[in-house]
Amino acid sequence: MFAVQYHRYGGSEVLCVEEVEEPHAGPGQVRIVVRATGVTPVDCYLRSGLLRDIATLDFPHIPGMDAAGIVDEVGEGVTGTAVGDEVFGLVPFVNQGGAAAQYAVLEAWAPKPRSWSFEEAGGAAGNIDTATRVLEALEAAEGMTLLIDGAAGGVGTITAQLAQARGLTVIGTASEGNHGFLDQLGVVPVTYGAGLADRLAPLAPRGVDVVLDAAGKGSLAELVAIAGDPHRVVTIADFDADRHGVRFSRSEAGESPGWAGLPLAADLADQDRLAVPLHAVFPLKEAATAHDVSATGHARGKIVITVP
Repeated sequence: MFAVQYHRYGGSEVLCVEEVEEPHAGPGQVRIVVRATGVTPVDCYLRSGLLRDIATLDFPHIPGMDAAGIVDEVGEGVTGTAVGDEVFGLVPFVNQGGAAAQYAVLEAWAPKPRSWSFEEAGGAAGNIDTATRVLEALEAAEGMTLLIDGAAGGVGTITAQLAQARGLTVIGTASEGNHGFLDQLGVVPVTYGAGLADRLAPLAPRGVDVVLDAAGKGSLAELVAIAGDPHRVVTIADFDADRHGVRFSRSEAGESPGWAGLPLAADLADQDRLAVPLHAVFPLKEAATAHDVSATGHARGKIVITVP
């Protein structure tokens, strides 16, 4: 098969499309013919070597943590899924990638919603897993107010919608150019940056209950002050979390608590209650450009790569 891969750490220039051996479904897994795969900041962190101390890669490495496509192999012990089914899901975490290819093995998946294109589904699973995991960690419940710092990105947009489905009010930080976009998602927009607490006061007169830092822009001290307790704040992007007493949430090997969010999200999508905003879609041969766009940190929604 053909796949995007890289042979050493570096910038996006290390990415290339090459012919590689096909993977095959093991017990409890399925293999799909990939139609689309998402690009996340983690893909860029892994490629650059930023995470080399906590995530060792075997080279050459194929990036991509989530994908959508058509099942063409079903592993031992798998029930309820058959060859020909359209699904979306996540590659085995231990592999730290593998989805930017013609075939990929999934360890967690759900039926693709009828209302989503393959491009939308291809970029959804990772963000759904993260959003579900974060909302569980924050014990987010009906009637609460959630603040998302960096709400216009892939994780922010999905977390906001899943939180609203739980009955939460969501306030999200973004540049002024993205305020209309957030408003369309039912999110109360507010400009990010210094003085955030003052701008929040009229929007949340009873205060903010829980906070997600999806931006990683060094705002944890202010976010903890806004929440009133570091245990009410979770970050997925600031590696300085420990210094502020804040939990850093990341996927771990083995079954993720976020996996349960995949079928629930698919149901919401088919009720027109969950959308996957797409910032940009690139063909496989332009994977380097997709990584460059992701690295800017200014994507409105999800960046996706399609596979021919």
